[in-house]
Amino acid sequence: AAVAMFTGKANCPYYAKAELLADYLQTNLPNFRVHKITQHPDKWEQWLHDICETNGWEHRQCPIIWRELLDRGGKGQLLGGLNDFLEHAQKYYGITSVMLSEEMLDIAEENLQAHLEIVKEDEEIKSLIRPMQIWITSASVPICYHLIPLLANGEVFGMTTEISIHLLDTEQFKEILCSIVMEAEDMAFPLLRSISEHTKIDQAFIDADIIIVLDDVLLNLEVQSLENYIREVSEICQVYAPLIEKNAKSEVKVISSGKTFANLKATMLRTYGPSIRPENIIAISTSWESAAKAMLARKLNMNTAGVKDVIVWGNITGSNYIDLSHAKLYGYDCAIRGPPNFQRLLMNMIYDSEWIHSELLSAQSTLSSRVSRCTGMLPAHAVATVLQYWYHGSPSEEIISVGILSEGQFCIPEGIVFSMPVRFQNGNWEVMTELEINETTQKVLGRISHELVQEKLIALKEINEMHPYEAE
Repeated sequence: AAVAMFTGKANCPYYAKAELLADYLQTNLPNFRVHKITQHPDKWEQWLHDICETNGWEHRQCPIIWRELLDRGGKGQLLGGLNDFLEHAQKYYGITSVMLSEEMLDIAEENLQAHLEIVKEDEEIKSLIRPMQIWITSASVPICYHLIPLLANGEVFGMTTEISIHLLDTEQFKEILCSIVMEAEDMAFPLLRSISEHTKIDQAFIDADIIIVLDDVLLNLEVQSLENYIREVSEICQVYAPLIEKNAKSEVKVISSGKTFANLKATMLRTYGPSIRPENIIAISTSWESAAKAMLARKLNMNTAGVKDVIVWGNITGSNYIDLSHAKLYGYDCAIRGPPNFQRLLMNMIYDSEWIHSELLSAQSTLSSRVSRCTGMLPAHAVATVLQYWYHGSPSEEIISVGILSEGQFCIPEGIVFSMPVRFQNGNWEVMTELEINETTQKVLGRISHELVQEKLIALKEINEMHPYEAE
């Protein structure tokens, strides 16, 4: 058993003649099978070189024809070019081909046009199934380890969207990255097309759809000043931002997370990467939101999922404010009951203002301690949740806190990344400016925005000192 393999340039008249004869033989002979591989003229020489090198053949013109012997593992037996095939057909089957030169040229032109259309269709189909490219920086940290299964299980982007994950870190963490890659591959997620490690910074963010920035600094103010840490963050962003502009897709979504300077990283990525869409750079504050809801649920002896609309304002990994003025309870077991959508204002159910201040609102609160001790599971879930909302929308009328570039909403200074209430719809987010905030909250916002303004000024000062002429 054998299959005749025909390949040649799409615009070659000799390939057209061989192809027509092969079609005739396949139609009229019960055991004659043909497989045609049409090549673009620009790719023909390289393709011919590779196929001949693989099989040990000597052949230089178009077309090339061989038999694949199925009962011998597909071993190839070279027949040769057009003249060799015509001789083979005459000798074994008593059939020859009579085709005028004009016909050969016309068919060759049709072959080329048909080939170009097929290639275009294939590219369009591939673009529909091309995996989403996700890059994670500082990928050796525990957050990344917990995040990968959440991204790969299909719940974030949907059960029809394949993803490719790229783990980026420095050379010293290469072994850890390789271990993560191997473990993820062993888990055989159906939607994880590929996962790879990268330690060469100049190759970072190629074709990125999503970039998750997990870089942190080891904050210890007894060792060095806050200004030095801000300079360190600024330098990281100064490396990343131009690479994002150069290598990533134009609509890339950039997410800043981590335990330190989440807002500042987002601000400086925008500063150093002015062509990155500002609405596509956000900082994640959902860890604080989730932890606060859990503490409130324990206090009220209810399910955490029933606590909604807790707002995180301000500097996510610095001075922030947990706003309970809009918080609601669903499914709370009290004297008044109602259907599943029945809600109660949280502040009407908690009368212990001292507990609220000491456990939730003060800088040394239990909540701050809980969030700072997170080992990775909670922040990973926070990133995955926000990505799911970004692509599929957040629950109707529910408030989500996200650090976004301020445009002066709620009288917050413009140009800083500030956590505030948003809703996600149709692949975008919008600030819930219709929310009314009381005078106390407004004063707190003014105070905590000052910290972010100062961080940005210090970072910009470092820019001026490093690049005085560019700053001017």
